[in-house]
Amino acid sequence: MEKVSFLNQPNCYRLSNGTIEVIVTTDVGPRVVRYGFVNEENALGEVPDASVTTEFGEWKPWGGHRLWVAPEAKPRNYVPDNGSIEFEADGDYTIRLRPPIESPTDMQKEMTVTLDAAGTGVTVHHRIINRGLWGVRVAPWAITIMSGGGETILPQEPYRSWDETVLPARPLVMWHYTDLRDPRWSIGKKLIRLRTDASLNQPQKIGILNKQGWAAYLRRDTLFIKSVDYQESATYPDYGSNAETYTAGSFMEIETLAPLRHLEPGDAATHVERWHLFRGVLAGADEDALAAALGPLIAASR
Repeated sequence: MEKVSFLNQPNCYRLSNGTIEVIVTTDVGPRVVRYGFVNEENALGEVPDASVTTEFGEWKPWGGHRLWVAPEAKPRNYVPDNGSIEFEADGDYTIRLRPPIESPTDMQKEMTVTLDAAGTGVTVHHRIINRGLWGVRVAPWAITIMSGGGETILPQEPYRSWDETVLPARPLVMWHYTDLRDPRWSIGKKLIRLRTDASLNQPQKIGILNKQGWAAYLRRDTLFIKSVDYQESATYPDYGSNAETYTAGSFMEIETLAPLRHLEPGDAATHVERWHLFRGVLAGADEDALAAALGPLIAASR
């Protein structure tokens, strides 16, 4: 672990096992601001100049990976987190990030990032704590901004004919601005795909109940996979979504959500993601070829 400067933030920390490197910042956040192969490009998006102005002040996405609290509400989710945060190193491969209690929401966020000693695996442990005076029903929400120029890939449920089952497979959730006619969408029998397009600034978003437990982002021949546990009996936010994706122009987010929980004062909820990065991925010319290429990589990321 070493202290570095990144995105013009002087107090960042780099974890590396020689193959992969992760950089977190303690100047804002919590944020993971870089994840990539050593001496190669950042798989995560960098948007240091973007901002959203609310009654609480200027909120900045910065880029990379962040922790929010679902369900989304404006301006509640956009409370600025632009100040320095506490951190604690645990050995060579783990760092814990803890910002101050968020005012006025009285929520506290924690993020623990652990890099595998070998390979590309990273575990990101998210925790939200209710520091308020009354109970709230919320869920941890892990959001990753990806480097533009690629496409999100979400799994469809395994295809079954009407002769096999007549029950629904899972929800597909749309927002008021979702337009499935948009050319950035590709919805097939095996996969749902959403690509970035710098010339199309109209936002697009969907959510799904993702029983397969993975979401991916392919940019050129580099594949990012995040994996989560699916809890069958749980109630998820946003009409039952535990995976979502959003794009506008070259901006892309891949999001996973934990089940909703009622948190009394002092209670906490957690959510864990596993990340892997693969290069030299040959997507092929159609959905079947892409699904075939993904199969062994999804299995390897478990």
